[in-house]
Amino acid sequence: MYTLARVVRLATTVAVVIIVAGILIHVLGANTSNGIVSAVNDAAKWLVQPFRNVFHIQNHKTNVAVNWGLAAVIYAVVGGFIARLLARAGAVSGTRRGWRRSPAV
Repeated sequence: MYTLARVVRLATTVAVVIIVAGILIHVLGANTSNGIVSAVNDAAKWLVQPFRNVFHIQNHKTNVAVNWGLAAVIYAVVGGFIARLLARAGAVSGTRRGWRRSPAV
């Protein structure tokens, strides 16, 4: 369970970093014809699809920052909650087996 919790935390962190990078791409006006910038922007757009236009703000940069920022916060909270539940389930079931010295005989 601990390994699964770590995987969930890692996936959550990667998703939040991609969304924040997408926000910075829009707010700072990065050149989206660049391959890397375009790939990060496309990944961020895909991740924030459920949160498109939750708030309607006239300024495009502010609109992207608020809606995508909301998506990043929700991903972080939900991912952290799921990872914490998995870690607790591992602690309760006693499946954590770390390195231990064998008892002296």
